[in-house]
Amino acid sequence: MKFTSLLLALALLSMVYRLPPPAEPVTLLFVGDIMLSRRIGAIMAEKNDWTYPFLQISDALKRADLVFANLESPISSRGTRMGSIYSFRADPRAVAGLSSAGIDVVSLANNHVWDYGPEALGETLDTLRSAGIDYIGAGVNYAAAHEPVIKDVRGTKIAFWGYTNLVPVGATVEKSAPAVAFLDLKQVIPDIARAKERADIVIVSFHWGNEYETKHNQKQAEIAYAVIDAGADLVIGHHPHVRQEVEKYHGGYIAYSLGNFVFDQNFSADTRTGLMLKVILKNKKIDQVEEQKIKFTSTYQPYMLRADLMGEYKL
Repeated sequence: MKFTSLLLALALLSMVYRLPPPAEPVTLLFVGDIMLSRRIGAIMAEKNDWTYPFLQISDALKRADLVFANLESPISSRGTRMGSIYSFRADPRAVAGLSSAGIDVVSLANNHVWDYGPEALGETLDTLRSAGIDYIGAGVNYAAAHEPVIKDVRGTKIAFWGYTNLVPVGATVEKSAPAVAFLDLKQVIPDIARAKERADIVIVSFHWGNEYETKHNQKQAEIAYAVIDAGADLVIGHHPHVRQEVEKYHGGYIAYSLGNFVFDQNFSADTRTGLMLKVILKNKKIDQVEEQKIKFTSTYQPYMLRADLMGEYKL
């Protein structure tokens, strides 16, 4: 009997010592709107430096395991202007800035992705793909626009989705090629369910809300709550160009708007600051969320100060 107990103890000790070491935390960074046209594009061209907008902050971004942003301008030399005077189209050379800053995934589901029509969006997809930058919220056709990007970071699988309701409907239907993913909960909820089968963490990016409003509206809350209840872990918002609240809800997190990241809008106190969200994953779950204020130079370069750490949340 004693001999059997000893063997059992030895077996248990063997199992313990064979356990792998605890997984290292995974650090994700989420930043706001990036627009590489208009005055930003002129500055890069004048300096002949397509990495210029990111020079003050690229070192901080590169310390993360993964960086996510909203790309607010097509990157193309093609197409015909489809929108208003506030239509954007960046020089294809500007993709070098995204690469140099270590940006891994961008959302294209926004109100400017169609500014120069399908031809410019198609070239944007090709340019990003060639640069090794993943994209969500748009694709070569409707099915591709409704596919997530799933990144495996040291064994943690993270799914990204992107949607907007601020784009011409003609760009969002089944016959669209290329296409943009429309924000319709009847589509979003099943998408999340599919992603939960393939990933440990599900992140949904929405281009929504009202411009220059520092408080989210009721519709944003309703949508965010619905997707968290459906299984999403994190909701990231863009479009208002100013910071909005970060909220903890039912075990998930909602950042209603991160504001600008690279944008030529230093015209008010609210647009002169943005928000970077740092998310720490441990054991394939969100462990910690930090808000980091972003400021901008006179030539629209984002930079941050450690003293600007605004808030920290733990489950």
